[in-house]
Amino acid sequence: MKKWVKLSFSLLIVSILIFSLGACSKKESLKKVRVAEVTRSVFYTPQYVALEKGFFKDEGLDVELKTTAGGDKTMTTLLSNGADVALVGSETSIYVYAQGAEDPVINFAQLTRTDGTFLVSREKIDNFSWDQLKGSTFLGQRKGGMPQMVGEFVIKENGIDPHKDLNLIQNIDFANVANAFASGTGDYVQLFEPTASVFEKEGKGHIIASFGEESGSVPYTDYMAKESYIKDNSETLEKFVRAVYKAAKWIEENDSKEVAKVVQPFFENIDLDILATSIERYQKQGSFGTDLILNEEGWNRLQDIMEEAGELPKRVDYKTLVNTSIAEKALNNK
Repeated sequence: MKKWVKLSFSLLIVSILIFSLGACSKKESLKKVRVAEVTRSVFYTPQYVALEKGFFKDEGLDVELKTTAGGDKTMTTLLSNGADVALVGSETSIYVYAQGAEDPVINFAQLTRTDGTFLVSREKIDNFSWDQLKGSTFLGQRKGGMPQMVGEFVIKENGIDPHKDLNLIQNIDFANVANAFASGTGDYVQLFEPTASVFEKEGKGHIIASFGEESGSVPYTDYMAKESYIKDNSETLEKFVRAVYKAAKWIEENDSKEVAKVVQPFFENIDLDILATSIERYQKQGSFGTDLILNEEGWNRLQDIMEEAGELPKRVDYKTLVNTSIAEKALNNK
């Protein structure tokens, strides 16, 4: 009897060891990809769905995500090898190229195809018209970033000179813009979701317009990597894009409440109903595109907006900083 007990115990230990070694082996076989995102926002919902639904792991990838608030910080992280991939505004790749980078940053997939900010007013306005901004204090985004440039583009399109007709504040760090408005700075502010909806629910502000709807299609946030990394890891990035594509398709096929349940772990302090509302806003204005390819028309429109804002160092040819082959292969082999 004692021998049987000992044998059974030994077999149990061996089984546990085999299972543990198998699990470790599987985890070790996953290819790690370090991603730096410019901010934590519902705007990037496809990325969070890909993580939470296991689409990256299905492709054999172990994606490590960190938030590096602001385009400058995100790009610094990428250039200093603190990340393999950056999710950030397309304009940053142009800035790096203009500085003469030996290893330029290449856009290989487009995650969002509209502006992601909303115009939030301190006071409730039932019938808003853009000319009501004149003479007000407008708390804008960081100078040279996509939110600021698209924001100014939309304001100008509505017959307002942001530098003459507004008291324009642009010297507040990206991560502190929302707090500054909550503390009493500005009559209007430009905010991403879910912050805009949180402010509305808490009575700190009121969403009165969408910069995404006003500006139309624009390559707003892209996945990018250094040219050298892309050269050595093209198959890995193809798998990465395929996982994001699966997530984008899943979002397209599900309602905002279901999507909100999946991404809530990334927004633990945000109520589920706020998340659902935020996601629905982005769904309705077409921010989440299943076509992850940055086309030449979009690239030229981006540079037009930068030029209008006085932030374009020089025009850069589409093929110089955009690589569509990875996304094309990913979508053809889905």
